[in-house]
Amino acid sequence: MKINVMQDVLQANDRIAGENRQLFKKNHNLVLNLMSSPGAGKTSLLEKTAEKLAGKLRLGVIVGDIETTRDADRISKFNIPTIQLTTGTACHLDANMIASALPHLELGTIDILVVENVGNLVCPAEFIVGEDFKIMILSVTEGDEKPLKYPLMFRESALMLINKIDLLQYTNFNLEEARANARKINPSIDIIEISCTNGMGLDEWVSWLTARYRGKSGGAGHA
Repeated sequence: MKINVMQDVLQANDRIAGENRQLFKKNHNLVLNLMSSPGAGKTSLLEKTAEKLAGKLRLGVIVGDIETTRDADRISKFNIPTIQLTTGTACHLDANMIASALPHLELGTIDILVVENVGNLVCPAEFIVGEDFKIMILSVTEGDEKPLKYPLMFRESALMLINKIDLLQYTNFNLEEARANARKINPSIDIIEISCTNGMGLDEWVSWLTARYRGKSGGAGHA
């Protein structure tokens, strides 16, 4: 008898993700699953997002890393609720890990909850955690062929942020090729070019974020 272990794992994960989603719905949270390879700029983006949302929308973050609390320490300096999950050897966060973090957050005081997933272009895309949207960051220092090499990540994401655009002239990254490759995999994916260094595109990112929050909750945010 052949047992499909991975199928069983995903089914169990999806059940818990559904329970998470009901809890998020009850508390009117917009939940984002933020993914990328290591070093693409997830934490830098969250720092800039915290600055821009201050006094407008209430942000909370669950950080996933294999080891250390460095990223959570950086984000918590902005006085937003932050939980660090260290996975040890696991290359992704799953729904059960997120469920374990939720009792430590006051979800009723959070408008947008971001799950900063473990840096990896493969495993995080396979596991839903109860999010409304998956978002991925591709930096220009990585390569414009990545959507074709890691299609599931791009297929599952509602938005691709092309980060470190200020470094474009120093790389051989082809911006139009990256856009075309992403849309070969996912024709409906939104794409925003950003730089967490010089601020390019960050207002457009915050507008995208705000529109999704208001679309889900009908709320205008909290001062």
